[in-house]
Amino acid sequence: MRIPLRLKFFVFSALLAVAPLLMVAQNLTQLTRDELKSAANEDLTLVAAQLRADFDNTFQGRWLTPLMVIRNGVDSNDLGVPQKVSLLTLGLEELPEVVALQLSIEGSDLPILVTNETYAQSLRSAGLDPVAVLSTHPNVIRNIAATGQFGRPLIERMPESGSWIATLALPLSSKIAGRQVTMAAKIDLTILGDLVRRHPFAQRGEISVIDQAGRTVLGETQSLLIERQIVASALPLIVAGARADALEPYVRPDGTAMLGAYAFPDWFSWAVVTELSEESAYAVVNAITRQILLVGLVGFGLASLGALLFARQLTRPILKIGEVAQKVGEGDFSIRVEGVSARDEIGDLAQRFNQMIAHLSERLELMKFVSRGTVSAIQSADSEGMERGGERRRLSVIFTDIRGYTEFSERVPPEVVIDVLNRYFDVQTDIVEQHQGDVDKFIGDALVAVFEGEGMEQRAASCAVEIIQAMVQLLEEHPEHDLHVGIGVASGEVVLGAMGARERMDFTVLGSTVNLAARLCSKADPDQVLVDKDTFAAAVDSGSLAFEALPSIALKGYAEPVPVFAASPGTAQTP
Repeated sequence: MRIPLRLKFFVFSALLAVAPLLMVAQNLTQLTRDELKSAANEDLTLVAAQLRADFDNTFQGRWLTPLMVIRNGVDSNDLGVPQKVSLLTLGLEELPEVVALQLSIEGSDLPILVTNETYAQSLRSAGLDPVAVLSTHPNVIRNIAATGQFGRPLIERMPESGSWIATLALPLSSKIAGRQVTMAAKIDLTILGDLVRRHPFAQRGEISVIDQAGRTVLGETQSLLIERQIVASALPLIVAGARADALEPYVRPDGTAMLGAYAFPDWFSWAVVTELSEESAYAVVNAITRQILLVGLVGFGLASLGALLFARQLTRPILKIGEVAQKVGEGDFSIRVEGVSARDEIGDLAQRFNQMIAHLSERLELMKFVSRGTVSAIQSADSEGMERGGERRRLSVIFTDIRGYTEFSERVPPEVVIDVLNRYFDVQTDIVEQHQGDVDKFIGDALVAVFEGEGMEQRAASCAVEIIQAMVQLLEEHPEHDLHVGIGVASGEVVLGAMGARERMDFTVLGSTVNLAARLCSKADPDQVLVDKDTFAAAVDSGSLAFEALPSIALKGYAEPVPVFAASPGTAQTP
């Protein structure tokens, strides 16, 4: 990320003013934060443990023990069925949260059911049958008996009334008509939900009671909280029946940092989860921090005023140099740093920068007179500079020569000759670069280009053919010039390197392949491309060119006639 220089000076000066205050504030807030975190953790653990104890005490002391007393009374052989029903009715009157008591006789689908009249009336008002809603199905009792969970509550949310109901069963030792009798009770758990909702901690934190599936219980609606890390940590302990209370900091999926604790009631397969956001836990620290920030901002503002004045005076010439550097980067070498009169290091920098721009402009112009290969060789040279010498490489070389150039130069002004020649070279150079070639040099009205790498023969031949086509189009636009081009293409080993005097070198290609391309160029007719056998052999299968075998021709420097081929657009054909 780019940081402006003025901003750096500004921040540096301001920090000198506020850094001591920030250091003291950081230590103070850290100590306070640690103390508040410890207090919050203790509070979370205490609330979870308290609710766990309240749940267990309520269930065991308020419901289970009285129900066992009723069970023992009903279990007496001295009481008949009417007396037992009366005992159930009296028990309901003493236990307002118990909404139904029933005696289920093994093998009978007609239990003896006594219901809480107030609760039953609320069901009737909702259009429900209290007997159907509050009776405990024999299958439920059989399942409890099969698992030995007598006295353990089965929790469900009754969709008809929206209440959370606990069902528990207690077996009787006495029998009716020789059959097993079980007393079942349904308990309205609203009082447990009220303990959670009315707890003082719920005003500043969150209390959730979750089952072994990660769903909330005792509330008006159920939510799945498995995405919360603390719930995911508690679930395996619920399933395993473990009772290891714990504290855990975590981050919710929405990014809220939380502190949490959980505890497990003995009589319910639940976890009581207490949560408090770090923002709430550290509210005091945040208030202190705001006060410190307010004081710090005042000091920062005063320091900033002086810093801005100082930074502006110091950075103005540097910014001017930066603007000029950007213009130079965009290719404008005529611009200069102006208006910097400081007699210090910055003034010296501006002067040297102007000198550098002038030298860069000169070098840029010089680079237009050398090939890309020369530039690459210079860039890869070591610190001592270019060394004379060459290396063998396999290249494809093309020579182009303008036919009729001498006569043309004699009948038109020199300015027109140069303009037309430059136009021809512009077109040829563009085509060479399109085929990934490199213009090595210009020799009068001739151009020399080299191609290297995979497919170099085919690229060189295609380049030559396209140059012929482009030159023909130029001739159609300017028939008065009467200029044509002949091209020779050869492929093979060359010597590539820096050659010449110590103080004046040329980076170019030499060798028989270069000479062969030049000889073929001299033998080519106007608008004709001649290629050697190596180029033909490599490019004949390309599918984009057509080749015609011509009679071998005698060339200077070759003892035997040299096979040649004329290349043109079309489908490749082997003669």
